Parts: sequence; structure tokens; C-alpha cells
Amino acid sequence: MKGIVFTEFLEMVEKEFGYNMVDDIIEASDLPSNGVYTAIGTYEFNEMTQLLGNLSSKTKIEIPTLLNTYGKYLFHTFEKNYTAFFEKETDAFNFLESIENYIHVEVKKLYPDAQLPRFETKRISDNSLEMIYSSERKMSDFAEGLIFKTLVYYKTEGDIKKEFLEEDGSVVKFTITKR
Repeated sequence: MKGIVFTEFLEMVEKEFGYNMVDDIIEASDLPSNGVYTAIGTYEFNEMTQLLGNLSSKTKIEIPTLLNTYGKYLFHTFEKNYTAFFEKETDAFNFLESIENYIHVEVKKLYPDAQLPRFETKRISDNSLEMIYSSERKMSDFAEGLIFKTLVYYKTEGDIKKEFLEEDGSVVKFTITKR
């Protein structure tokens, strides 16, 4: 998992819960990196699961809620650092449809070892888009937060319906409907 995901996560934890919480969740985890991350480094996903689990234990906030919140938080970093991706599209559905065949392709050029989720999209109608999320990491709540903020960014009022296609959360269908 790319380091930016870790550095931004710890930044969010510090902003929301304070520096002591960052220190506490790192100390409570058995991290090969010792909790020292660089944005361009690559780290084991297990480190993120430990950090999330310890944050959940200490805050009593469920992991799905933390992941969704983090997706919303990380959106702002993506928006700031990768403005060209956002400026290329004029609406939320076009942007969401571009993730797999444009954005992820460009990310892979920069970070060939990045392990990205897959998104298959299907336009149901002018007002409805289906996205199938596939990932062994099972972070659909994180993806849902990013999708939500995409709607906000493009000033689109809408609803996101989530359906597990695999019980373990590795394949999830999102149906996004404009209001």
C-alpha cells in the first residue's frame, strides 16, 4: 500500500483526535515500519489494519465508519495534488467512470507497484451509475467516502446504495443515483 495512504491517515488522526492518539495507535501496533512512513514508500496493508483496529479500539468508532471518514478526508488530498484528473471531467459520473481506465492507468505509471482496487462502471441511465468495487483489501467503506466527496465536488445531489456481492466485502456494488 502506498505511503501517502498512511501519511494522510495519521494526519487525519492527529487533526481529529490529537497527536497523542497517533502515538498511542502506533505504539499499540506491531509495525515493521515502526510507524515511520513516506508518501512515496510502499508498506504492508497489515500495518493499516493494525492502525485502524487500534484507533477503533481507542475511540470506540467502528472501522467501517473510520474508513468512510478517511475516504472523505483523503479526497481533499487527491483534489489538491491531482487537479488535472478533476478538471478533465465536468460531472461526477464521468469522473467516476474514468477511475479504472484513466486515473488508475496514470497512477500505475507513477507507481508501478501500486495495488489498486478495480472499478467496473455501467451507466444505468442519465441519473444512475453502477460501480462494482473489487479488492482483496475489502475497503469499500473507504471507496464510499471517496464517491460521496466526488458527488460533493461536482455539486451533485445523490444517493449511494451499497450491496455486498461477496460476503467478505471483496466485491461490492455501488449504485449512485442523482436526485
